[in-house]
Amino acid sequence: MPRFVVEADGGSRGNPGPAGYGAVVLDPATGETLAERAEYIGVATNNVAEYKGLIAGLRAAHELAPDAVVLVCMDSKLVVEQMSGRWKIKHPDMKPLAAEAAKILPRSQVTYEWIPREKNKHADRLANEAMDAGKRGRQWEPSGSTAVFDRSAARALATPPASGPPGDAAAGAAAVRAALAASAAPTADTLFAEPTASGGPAAEEAPAAAPATGTGWGPDLGAPATLVLLRHGETALTPQKRFSGSGGTDPELSPAGRRQAAAVAEALAARGTVQAVVSSPLRRCRETAQAVADRLGLPVAIEEGLRETDFGAWEGLTFAEVRARFPDDLQAWLDSAKAAPTGGGESFATVTRRVSAARDRLVSAHAGRTVLVVTHVTPVKTLVRLALGAPPESLFKMELSAASLSAVAYYADGNASVRLLNDTGHLR
Repeated sequence: MPRFVVEADGGSRGNPGPAGYGAVVLDPATGETLAERAEYIGVATNNVAEYKGLIAGLRAAHELAPDAVVLVCMDSKLVVEQMSGRWKIKHPDMKPLAAEAAKILPRSQVTYEWIPREKNKHADRLANEAMDAGKRGRQWEPSGSTAVFDRSAARALATPPASGPPGDAAAGAAAVRAALAASAAPTADTLFAEPTASGGPAAEEAPAAAPATGTGWGPDLGAPATLVLLRHGETALTPQKRFSGSGGTDPELSPAGRRQAAAVAEALAARGTVQAVVSSPLRRCRETAQAVADRLGLPVAIEEGLRETDFGAWEGLTFAEVRARFPDDLQAWLDSAKAAPTGGGESFATVTRRVSAARDRLVSAHAGRTVLVVTHVTPVKTLVRLALGAPPESLFKMELSAASLSAVAYYADGNASVRLLNDTGHLR
């Protein structure tokens, strides 16, 4: 029975924007390229392009051998988990594409594995070649491909499985899959425990539960950089639910906020896992961070990128007051991450770029360490949203209490795992 590895990828320059896909069929024993597919598909999202790449790869494998056992490797956790049946498919654009992919080969002949982007370079290059061709008003042609593929890497990725009983396609697929599973999924027994294997990132429509043991987990990448995200304690504005960003009065902690900071300091001291403390430059965060740092015997570093959104003319107002005074601006802000508050405030898109850059600096500087990051509602929610691959509107669907703890672990392959959200147990 023939055995193939299909690597597929898709991309969109704008999401949605000009999009294309690439797919390659490989011989798992030799790393030989058996077929390449790429196409410019016009304006589409990343996920649509990724699914179309999957479909093209499966069709190419079917053309080579309809009875083949196929291992699909993609760096899209969303597609891998949805096609494996572990995550639900809710998006209307994804459902027909997933159904189309599922019909090409019998389910028993196909298994799916997530791989890091750096191991999917061949398909990624094909997708970019397709988009480049589309930009010139052409379609991709195989004769013009410059995709580079490391054959030794292919052999390491897809070791030929032991032969099973004749005709046992499911056993063959399981054997191929087992060859890639370098380690079992870890179990996080404590809040900030550090697993030794990298979990794939959670994505939109993903369940909160960790993947099953041995499924979708890469090789040991060492301890992750864990950002323990602490929202500052209360200020006088917090109980009134007033907009309080970086463009307002920079309030201090209230007496209640200082008690909250002391409580979280004791809780973190008892856990004993925090190795560094980083804070937003705003006063309420610096005061919260200092209370914890004093208890832990650590200094406080300031990260400018962690400041709260500038809410412009809305600073100090309640939601109801903003709706009464600036109804059109408020509705635009609720409808689009690119819309900014009245009077020169920051859009969520702008904040996301700033917070992402701060995250990257912290993860790079604290690889393998646990860092307490004291910041605000929008930065915490943004970091969680990005780790989950959730859409911008998810910012409005998370509860984040004053002095609450959340946590995200970042692995060396670029993946993230949300491990905690809005924990307030230390305040009870």
